[in-house]
Amino acid sequence: MDTAQIEQVRRFHRTVTERVGVLHDRYLGRDRPIGEARLLWEIGEQGRDVRRLRERLGLDSGYVSRLLRSLESAGLVTVEPQREDRRVRTVRLTEQGRAERALLDDRSDELASSLLEPLNAAQRTRLVAAMAEVDRLLTASTVTLDVVDPSHPDARHCLLAYFAELQERFDTGFDPARSLLPDAGELRPPRGLFLVARLHGEPVGCAGVKLPPGAPAEIKRMWVAPQARRLGLGRRFLTELEARAAGHGCDTLRLDTNKTLDAAITLYHSFGFQEVPAFNDEPYAHHWFEKRITAPSPE
Repeated sequence: MDTAQIEQVRRFHRTVTERVGVLHDRYLGRDRPIGEARLLWEIGEQGRDVRRLRERLGLDSGYVSRLLRSLESAGLVTVEPQREDRRVRTVRLTEQGRAERALLDDRSDELASSLLEPLNAAQRTRLVAAMAEVDRLLTASTVTLDVVDPSHPDARHCLLAYFAELQERFDTGFDPARSLLPDAGELRPPRGLFLVARLHGEPVGCAGVKLPPGAPAEIKRMWVAPQARRLGLGRRFLTELEARAAGHGCDTLRLDTNKTLDAAITLYHSFGFQEVPAFNDEPYAHHWFEKRITAPSPE
């Protein structure tokens, strides 16, 4: 990786942490550090599962427990086990906690204004646009891709959301019973694999690949949740599945798609896929694609 890029990232970190005040124990002039303030923002009006709170912020359980104990002793939150499963704890804001969060919101608005106020209009526009781009790219960098069993709850969540979207978008609707869906065994090693993308611990996309012996690999059921689009996940899925197929010894990668999925078709063309005659009788497909791939060189 480019050392100049790494140095620029480090310089950016130093500038931001200094300018937004996270180096102080009394964040935004209150009697608590930024970690506690961030928890108050994330808990929200409806409360939050402590495990989901940890995943959302990427913090270890011990640190979150210490932060919650501090907030609880200050009367800002309550932490209680759920009735259905006492191993699962839910944290909620108290009235005092909601008041503190409202005050933090006001102070945060003041801080944001102080960052923009010294700049002229053109500079403000540039800074806000750059922040939006940085936010998008940093969010993309936090997404994980994991190989899971197709029966995993996160995989099923993605597939059901995918089928629901196809039902809305296809001119004829979508009936999974009519489609050439791979059975679960075709997407389990060694016959294939299934990937789930997670953002802050939540499933936001999926993609599978069939790896039949002596035949081209075939990508199946690639989907990205609407809230995770524009993060480059489609290209990231294709890159990972191509590498997996090449590592399996495949020299050809295939997929098919529906004519209404124009963004997907554009992606496939840009990724090097070429349209070919139909290689299956998938009733919902209008376009068939292939790409020649190369197995990794032995070290």
